[in-house]
Amino acid sequence: MSDTSLTAARRARELAALTAGEVVDVLVVGLGVTGAGVALDAATRGLSVAAIDAHDLAFGTSRWSSKLVHGGLRYLAKGEVGVAYESAVERGTLLARTAPHLTRALPMVLPATAYTAPLTVGLAGAGLRAGDLLRLAAGTRRAVLPGVRTLSAAEARGMVPALRSGGLRGARLSWDGQLCDDARLVTGLARAAAGAGAKVLTRCRATELAGDGAAVVDTLTGARHTVRARAVVNATGVWAGQLAPDITLRPSRGTHLVLPSALLGGLWAGLTIPVPGELSRFVIVLPQADGLVYVGLTDEPVDGPVPDVPEVPESDVDFLLDVLNSALETPVRRADVLGTFAGLRPLMAAGGRTADISRRHAVVQGRDGVVTVVGGKLTTYRRMAQDTVDVLAARRGVHAGPCRTRDLPLPGAASRDLLARVPAPARLIARYGTEAPAVLAQAAPELHTPVAPGSPVTGAELQWAVRHEGALTVDDLLDRRTRLGLVPPQRAAALPVAEHILATN
Repeated sequence: MSDTSLTAARRARELAALTAGEVVDVLVVGLGVTGAGVALDAATRGLSVAAIDAHDLAFGTSRWSSKLVHGGLRYLAKGEVGVAYESAVERGTLLARTAPHLTRALPMVLPATAYTAPLTVGLAGAGLRAGDLLRLAAGTRRAVLPGVRTLSAAEARGMVPALRSGGLRGARLSWDGQLCDDARLVTGLARAAAGAGAKVLTRCRATELAGDGAAVVDTLTGARHTVRARAVVNATGVWAGQLAPDITLRPSRGTHLVLPSALLGGLWAGLTIPVPGELSRFVIVLPQADGLVYVGLTDEPVDGPVPDVPEVPESDVDFLLDVLNSALETPVRRADVLGTFAGLRPLMAAGGRTADISRRHAVVQGRDGVVTVVGGKLTTYRRMAQDTVDVLAARRGVHAGPCRTRDLPLPGAASRDLLARVPAPARLIARYGTEAPAVLAQAAPELHTPVAPGSPVTGAELQWAVRHEGALTVDDLLDRRTRLGLVPPQRAAALPVAEHILATN
């Protein structure tokens, strides 16, 4: 690959080329995980690519996920074996080849509490065993993801001391994949696409799409342009219907709480807590690398206009706390919650509850020739991108080679053995991989210190984001390249440093 760095100067240069009349093979609209994945797939198949977003990399749903690389267990329970198998295969690809530096195996404890019906535990245990068979079928070794086993009540509390002891009958232990940060995955995909020759342009809003291009507004300057392409992909997720009227979506809101890890005894294993009264619905508790824990996930239908940043209703907070506290010795109070976030899933319209709608993706060509990709989920972004470019390749004038992304590592990726020998702090290696030493080397010593109390994020990371990851504003730095924005006091403390770094780089 060539230069993977995304900078303001590169953006200006490449936007000027497009607006001067350059015609690309593929224009991708939307730079969440799906759009960035499509841009990478197309560029590595020999196509010229421009990829734009109205805001920033991972601005929408792709930064609001649970940060899990799922094996498809939920889909097995619904009889969607194909979707479950696809998820398990893509999970293995992310863990072993695409992004070993951004992923890890996460132990998940499913406790049998006084509030959990025996039938729920039995069904969940059977599902976990089926999921382990799926892992085997997908070719993921036990050295990467260990198998399922039963824990005694004492073993369960040994792994998760915060569990309520009264009525605890034991637990099931399983393993799944976890991302250090979903927005960092998107950033890696965008940089890899740029390294393969794609023009990656944020702050470019498509106002109208056609089969041969788009009307675009540069939101930094207000200038209006026409971008011409031989094929156009609408990868705007939950906003897809605004640019493709033929597409009907039924968005679903998934809310998470942000808690201090110390509140749960420094939690290092995940928790899967059955929702009382339901057989196949759970709340998950996920430890994060920066001293935080995420608790999710609601699944509520959303009607009306789609907001840029979804609000979290107090009813979601109450629901998550109620289920969480059913499993804990010491209840978590509303005042303990550091922050909240919600994302909207772009589900294809169907009857019934949004929790029951299939997560299978769809690639649809509209009457205007625009190809829209919707549905799916973060784990299967690579397959969604491959299927989308396969549709484009069937067109006259779009000559694409075979898909290469299954074995293509992102910037910073390496084998786990090699990553273990990188001379840098483990936290940085988990976010930047083999590039971690360069993150430190390019920054003066005073930028090696944390930018906010209670957070390990350093000024060096902010500077790297400006110099190599396309960050153009303080919001890009604090809300997406890092996740300081999830805890408002930390964001406020880091704001002056972010402003200074933007002004001097």
